[in-house]
Amino acid sequence: MSERYTSTKTYRNLPCAHRQWRHEGHCAYVHGYSREYTFFFDAKSMDKHGWVVGFGDLKELEKYLIEMYDHTLLISEDDPELDTFKELHEKGLCDLRVVPETSLEGSAKTALEKANDILSKITEGRARCFKVEARENDKNSATYRI
Repeated sequence: MSERYTSTKTYRNLPCAHRQWRHEGHCAYVHGYSREYTFFFDAKSMDKHGWVVGFGDLKELEKYLIEMYDHTLLISEDDPELDTFKELHEKGLCDLRVVPETSLEGSAKTALEKANDILSKITEGRARCFKVEARENDKNSATYRI
């Protein structure tokens, strides 16, 4: 394996609710956590500042995380009660985000893909995000890596 420089960036305090409608227990209820995402970046070479990624250049990633996970309700696109949640959104009772998967694993994958879309533009392919750890509290996390 070739040598790589690495760095991380963490975003915390993203209060978000979701439900796992397929679960046979309490996870089928709407519940929430303060989510946290840690992005792991790498590159074969650093930029002119000596950085893997300029953290100040990640405003678009931060904006995405806030739009998706700050005081929002994630509902899976195949949830049988999706229309009910859409109605609640239309009434101003929740800020709905319809996603392919509401799990931490699914959101870690989506966040990694979003980070790489952004990085491909701002670093012209020099750096990438190779892993994201998503946390819902201090006990539970999920990781997606490429």
